[in-house]
Amino acid sequence: MELLSLLLSSSRRAVVAAVLMGVFSGFASTGLIAFIHAAVSRSQSPTALLVWGFAALCAGKFITAVVSELLLIRLSQRASFDLRVHLSRRIAATPLRRLEELGAHRLLASLTDDVLSITNGFILIPILLVNIAIVVGCLIYLGWLSWIVLLVVGLMMAVGIVSYQLPVARALRHLHHVREEQDALLKHFRALIEGVKELKLHPERREEFLSVSLASTAAALKRHFVTGMSVYAVAGNWGHILFLVFIGLLLFALPNVVRIDAPTLTGYVLTILFMMSPLEAVLSQLPTIGRAQVALKAIRALGMSLSGDAEEDPHAAAGETQFKWSSLELRGVTHSYRNEHDNRSFQLGPIDFRCAPGELIFITGGNGSGKTTLVKLLTGLYSPEAGEIRLDGVPLTDRNQTFYRRHFSAVFSDFYVFESLLGLGAPDLDAKAHDYLVRLQLDRKVRISGGKLSTVDLSQGQRKRLALLTAYLEDRPIYVFDEWAADQDPVFKEIFYLRLLPDLKARGKTVLVISHDDRYYHVADRIIKLNYGQVESDTLAAYQASSPESRLDHKANLRDVLSQFLRDHAEQ
Repeated sequence: MELLSLLLSSSRRAVVAAVLMGVFSGFASTGLIAFIHAAVSRSQSPTALLVWGFAALCAGKFITAVVSELLLIRLSQRASFDLRVHLSRRIAATPLRRLEELGAHRLLASLTDDVLSITNGFILIPILLVNIAIVVGCLIYLGWLSWIVLLVVGLMMAVGIVSYQLPVARALRHLHHVREEQDALLKHFRALIEGVKELKLHPERREEFLSVSLASTAAALKRHFVTGMSVYAVAGNWGHILFLVFIGLLLFALPNVVRIDAPTLTGYVLTILFMMSPLEAVLSQLPTIGRAQVALKAIRALGMSLSGDAEEDPHAAAGETQFKWSSLELRGVTHSYRNEHDNRSFQLGPIDFRCAPGELIFITGGNGSGKTTLVKLLTGLYSPEAGEIRLDGVPLTDRNQTFYRRHFSAVFSDFYVFESLLGLGAPDLDAKAHDYLVRLQLDRKVRISGGKLSTVDLSQGQRKRLALLTAYLEDRPIYVFDEWAADQDPVFKEIFYLRLLPDLKARGKTVLVISHDDRYYHVADRIIKLNYGQVESDTLAAYQASSPESRLDHKANLRDVLSQFLRDHAEQ
């Protein structure tokens, strides 16, 4: 059993001890049946040995059952913890492009539903082992009473197992479909939460989404779940009926074939009746174990797909703090997106690009031209399919990937702001962060204490400023901004382009800015324009070639904008 193997990998010695305790508890239950049968069969009062033996078995069963369950409960939680942490680390270490292909809904389903199903399966393992031990002990006792009866019981159990496994195989197939539909349903739930504004504004869209897309997936999940669990229910009750049939044969048919005394017959019936309860418990637990098996296979399949690409080492070059560099170069780099549905693809490149410290570069182009893909390649988040990336002449490889990425701070269009300033454990972190909060006009909305932000529940533009705050505190040599100013008001947009970017450049930082704001292109040293995956132009900014008169006009305009900004801020 894969679940037991997972527990063994967590702590083999503890699992073996728990299993032995559970087996002893089961055999103790069988011993109690033997003592009860002996007491019922006696015509005289029970002896002291019988009484003390019964008491000892009761105490032994209680102690061993409790110890076994406590051990396996601790082990199951440890295994679940290890599974969650391991899977989280694998996700964090997997190439970004592969994660995008898998989809967030699949990853979330594995981290939540699958791990929960496996944990539920772990919890049932102690009970399952004890009940199996009881059934085995009862069979041994039946064999001691009569080996012929044991053979008949074994034959009946073989028929029951075969007739049980055939429908259960079908039930497991339905549970696999349930797991697949859970992925799709989670995807719809994310669409519901993230697109609720659009659904509220368009009743027809909302009704079609709820009644067709979401409802059809939920109905398919319900259908497969009901079918699978119904098959389990029928199979379990079929096994129960087989035992009742066998008891009927013992009571009404066997005395006509074989001479058997009443005490022996009582022992047969008593043992089989006692065995029915743990056997039913085993059968009732199998659906949960089956779901846990399906979940474990789903996680392992995900893990296998995650391990298909080279993993990143988060500790590589951890002690490196100096990032002196002189050139960053892309040579013939390409990257493709393939559409599995219509077999079409988009290719960026081949791209030849070179930048140096202190450059301020704008990357422009239409939507879908490959701008974000280009900066993901530059930052090492994507690996090129062809060509190579060189930092100071050294090619980027899997071995130096983490060191390479430490040169970059980035705020992408789909950025995320953490509530704590993780990984920035400087002694004066709060003071530096507060200075930047003032500079970014966020000090009235956000406070910083112990490296933790008081809130991230802000507007999109303000949250982008918090992301910029983190990038400032990282203080890395190369900055990447993907449409950063798109959500800013006109005043702060001016500040970003005309104060913040030049300030970074003056500090020797290389800044790469994806932007459609052509009125600020003059700020850049170079403008790279992409057109459907190809570099259409790589030129000096227009401002560099503009006349002195136009520069004076622009400076005057900048003074007016900044004066208005200061007046507005003073009024606030």
